[in-house]
Amino acid sequence: MRPQRPTPPKPDIAEHGSPINDQPQVMDRRLFVQLLVFTDCTDSSEVVQAMEKAGIVGAVYEDLHDANGIAILALHEDPNFFVTTWRNMLKGCPFDLMTHLPDMTMFGRTYSIGYEPNLQEVLFDRPVNTATNPKWPWAIWYPLRRKGEFNKLSAEEQRAVLMEHGTIGMAFGGHDLAHDIRLSCHGLDRNDNDFVLGLLGKDLHPLSALVQTMRKTKQTSELLQCLGPFFVGKAIWQSKA
Repeated sequence: MRPQRPTPPKPDIAEHGSPINDQPQVMDRRLFVQLLVFTDCTDSSEVVQAMEKAGIVGAVYEDLHDANGIAILALHEDPNFFVTTWRNMLKGCPFDLMTHLPDMTMFGRTYSIGYEPNLQEVLFDRPVNTATNPKWPWAIWYPLRRKGEFNKLSAEEQRAVLMEHGTIGMAFGGHDLAHDIRLSCHGLDRNDNDFVLGLLGKDLHPLSALVQTMRKTKQTSELLQCLGPFFVGKAIWQSKA
């Protein structure tokens, strides 16, 4: 009989932030977020009514590129929500009379990078408040996938690449030009994307300008495999945070 191999250590899949008073900051909770896009919508108000009736935390956007287009956003901690309450809502009116565009579907989860001073804020409060802030109705949502070369970089090199992006994002956010929701979608995206990004703000142009500015960074210009498709819309309804 072969000797039994010892069980490897349990993988650490929790979210980690900066220590507080020398104590580790760890949380095994996160938000899941989905954006669904439809066309053939004849009455946007019916979509709003359905979202309110189902008690959805999220938003309804009218599609800038489609006069009959609409998108709905939902945020929830329990992924079971998306195959129960969310799914049941989508089977009813008015969604049963609309055409779903599956290639535009985006789904991801909030995550930490290990340096956050407040995990509750990063994983829950900030994404919900950003998505539902009535002062920030304009939105650009898109997925992206990095090239494998990024994963081969040293931790120091990766930090430098991400810091370049982070500095630009903080500049836009600090001046209330654009605010982001960053989601990991590893293994959750039908096209094998790595992340979903939501850019939200009070005006559309700064969101476009942020995407343009990011094009010059090392990550976007050298280390991205693909970017998009892009959904661009304006919220006609946002739930109360």
